[in-house]
Amino acid sequence: MEYNIIGANLPAVTISLNAGEAIKCESGAMSWMDDGIKMETSGGGVGKMLGRMFTGESLMLNTYTAQVPGEIAFASSFPGSIRAVEVTPNSPIIAQKGAFLASYGNIEMSTHIQKKIGGGFFGGEGFLMQKFSGQGIVFLEIDGSAVEYELQPGQRKIIDTGYLAMMDASVDLSIETVKGLKNMVFGGEGIFNTVLTGPGRIIIQTMPVSGTAMTLYKYMPHPSN
Repeated sequence: MEYNIIGANLPAVTISLNAGEAIKCESGAMSWMDDGIKMETSGGGVGKMLGRMFTGESLMLNTYTAQVPGEIAFASSFPGSIRAVEVTPNSPIIAQKGAFLASYGNIEMSTHIQKKIGGGFFGGEGFLMQKFSGQGIVFLEIDGSAVEYELQPGQRKIIDTGYLAMMDASVDLSIETVKGLKNMVFGGEGIFNTVLTGPGRIIIQTMPVSGTAMTLYKYMPHPSN
């Protein structure tokens, strides 16, 4: 398997499969492909289907298997980036809801529940996230550009609501209250920040969909009461 991420701010990933190789994606994610690639749809059980639904993914997954060598492509649903993230048995990853685009190899996708409930409700990253474990590559949709850091043990990174796209499972997520009443009310950054503590990789996105939607909403006409 070989892949190539193309398209700059409107990206897609093209994947060249050898005969017998397969790739998984959420239903409806395939954009184009060569003849000779077979699709099979499955749910993987009620529990997994519900987990995908709660994390913003489709209920069903599609598996595309190459009968002969061929190319398949998956395009992002939002202007931004696509990142190929390697997953190993000793290094599972956790991603924001709706980030999954496709995966290659023996990848298990499950629902990740924030152990620190406050981090889920107030940190802006969501109480439910996605966990990917096993061995292979996961292709993730990133809102805007992707900025990657490798946090050392005990190193902290403080980020604003919604900017976390992915982190290694070894990274600790918690929340921190913005200090000072005036800062909370007039600072424009909200009341809470998300705090990530290493060790592990993190990917920060520069244009969260939620923030973009709120910005566009300001310029939309609204019916008068």
